[in-house]
Amino acid sequence: MVDAFVKAVRQLPDPAIRRALLISIGLSLIAFILVWIAVAWALSHFSVFQAGWLDAAVDVLGGLATLAVSWFLFPALVSTTTGFFLDSVAEAVERRHYPTLPPARSQPLPEILGSSAKFFAMLLLLNIVMLLFLLLPPVFPFVFYGVNGYLLGREYFEVVAARRLDPPAARALRRRNARTVFAAGVLLALLLTVPVVNLLAPLLGTAAMVHLFAKMQRRV
Repeated sequence: MVDAFVKAVRQLPDPAIRRALLISIGLSLIAFILVWIAVAWALSHFSVFQAGWLDAAVDVLGGLATLAVSWFLFPALVSTTTGFFLDSVAEAVERRHYPTLPPARSQPLPEILGSSAKFFAMLLLLNIVMLLFLLLPPVFPFVFYGVNGYLLGREYFEVVAARRLDPPAARALRRRNARTVFAAGVLLALLLTVPVVNLLAPLLGTAAMVHLFAKMQRRV
């Protein structure tokens, strides 16, 4: 597993991967600039208090709050927008390391929607259960990384596997390699909590999972 992530790091300079990252950062910046403009317009056009100095204070505090929220949410938004380009990242890894592979299969829309709905339902359920562990602070970090490791491992494996296998075959392969997929997911969850590195984590996770998937396929 470590070797898969090392190979992923080494391929970061690949033009296709750089392009996905830069486009994601650019789209995220545009989204936040639009939010800043909307907040600035709202603060300047609406008066909450009669006293001018109170309104001025609200404007300043509102602007600072917007900047703070943007700072914390920016990596998450980049990760979300990067998700739209993960297929191109997987293709770049296959092109460099596995050039003899046939073209990837085309996923039918019902298959994509069905797998997305199942994943969202599981994500919602597990995160609701995870909230209960906030009452047990010493245990919560283990639960947090365990749950997110499972979810991220499953999500990224299925993104990669769906390019080559139908859903039943992809699920069967994931179950046979459950510990490896889970360990990769936990490592990815750790990377997502490291500032700056979390911008690269979705790309690294996808690239690493391509290598893991190829190794699993060879063992079948």
